[in-house]
Amino acid sequence: MNKVILIGNLTRDPESGSTQSGVQYCRFSIAVNRRFNRDGNESADFFNIVCWRGLAEICAKNLQKGRKVCVVGSIQIRQYDAQDGTKRTAVDIQADDIEFLPSAAGRPDGDNSQSNESNYGSNNKSNGGLTPVDEDDLPF
Repeated sequence: MNKVILIGNLTRDPESGSTQSGVQYCRFSIAVNRRFNRDGNESADFFNIVCWRGLAEICAKNLQKGRKVCVVGSIQIRQYDAQDGTKRTAVDIQADDIEFLPSAAGRPDGDNSQSNESNYGSNNKSNGGLTPVDEDDLPF
């Protein structure tokens, strides 16, 4: 089974576009905090996220750098040739569901002018039946 759940903050504004066949996509990256590393200091891992179609449209409209999200999806590994001719490997998270989470201040993104739309995914029903979760409440 290939399934991943990540909670983190966007490290940059999303990039959106469409393929040659007209399928919309949205790409962004998130920083996911680790509890502690060997030195006892906090650190983060960075993940590239890609979403498609309707989910891409919602993310492109509502996400910006710093926004906290929960991403549910799968890991996708791809290889490509770089401009210098070397082979490169990229690891992306292909998002199936994304929930927009409140910031530590309790607002969705620290900005009162943003949309109240808090989550969207393949099984979205008004609020998706999901309740925002504080990372400190997670058992892992």
